[in-house]
Amino acid sequence: MQTSELRVAAVVLDMDGLMLDTEPLYKAVWQQAAADLGYDLVDRVYLDLVGRPTDDCERELLSQFGDAFPIPEFRARWSELWRARVEADGISTKPGLLEFLSFLERQDLPVAVATSSDRDYTESSLRGVGLFGRFGVIVTGDQVANGKPEPDIYLEAARRLEVEPSECVAIEDSDAGILAASRAGMLALLVPDLKIPSGQAIAAAFRVLGSLTEACHVISTLIENGKSAG
Repeated sequence: MQTSELRVAAVVLDMDGLMLDTEPLYKAVWQQAAADLGYDLVDRVYLDLVGRPTDDCERELLSQFGDAFPIPEFRARWSELWRARVEADGISTKPGLLEFLSFLERQDLPVAVATSSDRDYTESSLRGVGLFGRFGVIVTGDQVANGKPEPDIYLEAARRLEVEPSECVAIEDSDAGILAASRAGMLALLVPDLKIPSGQAIAAAFRVLGSLTEACHVISTLIENGKSAG
């Protein structure tokens, strides 16, 4: 489809690393939890986990460290470290997020969240920054059969929004997320966070952007092109 033919009916957003500045925190607590248990979770391995559901990440840790890696203890330890850090420092939103959400509201565009985090973490994180009530649809990683980079979570978001995936703009920060959105048939915008995007991710993205502020301009152009085509 030519972008001039695209009708933008909704926007679907990732959460961690795109809206919330939580990826450095996740990295710190996962690496600390692994170290506390006697394992070295190096940056190269950790960055391959970004954007993927927790179950997939845990399977990858077992692949890296062997079946003796104590998943239950690791899960409990990083969760403990996470809670302590959030209670001490809170969670920050990414630059331009509030302005971007206000822009989408002015455009009367429905907005969904599609995150690999589970429902409890998602709700507590969004409530913690005062954003929980701003999204009509929230789909979490524990609500779909297959996590990112499979398209399930984006297809479910479109279903709940009652729009076609091809009429959605999806915005992601990770390789796994941008591949999931593209495979769902959405127009995918990539705003990288911790990890430099792979060539595959760049190829799957309609645009690679520096910020959510730039996303406002891209979506405005898509809307105007759609009106002109109509």
